[in-house]
Amino acid sequence: MSCCSPHKKHNEEPKNSSCCSAPKKEESSSCCAAPQKGKKIHRQMTIEEILGMFPYKAQRLSQEITNAGLHCVGCQAAVWETLEAGMYSHGKGENEIEDLVQRLNQLLEEEIDFTSIRITPRGATKFLEILSEEGKQGWGMRFAEEMAGCSGFEYVLDYSEKSDNEDEVYVSNGIEIHVKKKMVPRLLGSEIDYVEGLRGSGFKISNPNVRSACGCGSSHNY
Repeated sequence: MSCCSPHKKHNEEPKNSSCCSAPKKEESSSCCAAPQKGKKIHRQMTIEEILGMFPYKAQRLSQEITNAGLHCVGCQAAVWETLEAGMYSHGKGENEIEDLVQRLNQLLEEEIDFTSIRITPRGATKFLEILSEEGKQGWGMRFAEEMAGCSGFEYVLDYSEKSDNEDEVYVSNGIEIHVKKKMVPRLLGSEIDYVEGLRGSGFKISNPNVRSACGCGSSHNY
C-alpha cells in the first residue's frame, strides 16, 4: 500500500466534475506537451500551458501558483485561464501579477542536483509523521515508477523497511530513499515534496528528466 494512500480520501474529487478540467470542445488536442527550454513564463500564458510546457518543474510551479491564491478547487481559477485572468478574478493587482511571473521564472532558473535524489524538509517531516502513525519508525521510503496513464509512467511512493542489493540508497533530511538501480537514470535529480497544490495535498515529484506530461497531471514520459 502506498504511503500516500491514507491521505487521498480527504482530497479526492469526483471523476467527472473538476474545475481543473478544460472544456471538452477541443477533442483533438493532445493531453501531453513537450517542454520548451529557453522559454519564459508570461502573464498571457494559460495555467495549462505553463504546467505542460515545463513538466520537469510542474509541481513546483503549481505550488507557487497556489500560494499566490489561485486555488483550483472550489473557486474561479481554472487551468485554461491565463495567469493574468486568474489573478484578476481573485482580486489581485498588477504588482502581484508581476511578482508571481517573476517568481515562476526564478523557479525555472534554479539549478538541479543531478547526482542525487532528495526529499525536502517539509516532505521529510510529513513522511516521519506517517511512519509514526503506522508504527514504522526507522523505515525508509521506496521511490519508484510504473507503467500507467496516458503519458507512460506514474510515480510510486511506499514504505521500505530496508534496502536490498538491487537498490541505490540516498539519504536526505534524515530519510533513506530506496531506488532500484535500473530506475536511477530516469529518477536521478528528482525532488520529493509534500505540498498543497492545484490538485490537492500529497507528495509531489519534480523530475528534471521528464520531457512530457499528461494534461491531467498524473503521468509523464522521457
